[in-house]
Amino acid sequence: MSNRMQDKVVIVTGGASGIGEGMVRRFCAEGAKVVLADVNEEAGVKVSTGCGARFAAHDVSSETSWRDLASMVRDEYGRLDALLNNAGIVSNQSIVETDVATWNQLMSINLTGMMLGCQTGIALMRENLEGPGGAIINTASSTSYLAVPDVAYTTSKAGVVGLTKSVAVYCATEGLNIRVNSIHPGATLTNILRKALEETPSLEPMLKRMSPMGRLGTVEEVAAMALFLASDEASFCTGGQFPVEGGTVSEHPRMF
Repeated sequence: MSNRMQDKVVIVTGGASGIGEGMVRRFCAEGAKVVLADVNEEAGVKVSTGCGARFAAHDVSSETSWRDLASMVRDEYGRLDALLNNAGIVSNQSIVETDVATWNQLMSINLTGMMLGCQTGIALMRENLEGPGGAIINTASSTSYLAVPDVAYTTSKAGVVGLTKSVAVYCATEGLNIRVNSIHPGATLTNILRKALEETPSLEPMLKRMSPMGRLGTVEEVAAMALFLASDEASFCTGGQFPVEGGTVSEHPRMF
């Protein structure tokens, strides 16, 4: 590790499992002061204790919860350098199956939660002693480019692109030096997916065929992209979409 985030203050939402957990572990290893924000207290405490992060119970869909999180970060750290807007859920419901309650719940977490995170991140980064600055990384998906039948999930992840661009342009034109980008994972080998493959091994070849590279991505590979975008090495990157999906969104469907 290179300590690229030494003493930087970082919030990771949805950091108790999956890609978020990978982000928490990588940023801690790089010397950051990481706040792991998640609704899953048991898992969040376990992960944070294991890698030196600070756990905060947090519901990304709640304005009150974001205010409470901002107050804690302000009081305990006095600054914010990076926000990894990562929390999200799926519904696995098509357009003919989905109901308004499910749609609204997913949107409140996957899209409204991202918007509230951007608002909070900008407010905290404006207060940095050396002047406004920082990085916001929004976790989108390869489904931002290529749809799946899960209509609410696909729509929300496409919406993350527009949100990211709009916030990036605002920050740049206001001279805030706050960079905003989105990352787009494809099929990624999280612990949940690993367990599913152990139960149903026949799924693995199908998942591997989703990528021209012929394999699943790892949470470490997604976390590495987030680390780059949060670091000073990405100082001229804003409003961009950064796929981490082995070429999935670049390949035309094959006949053979």
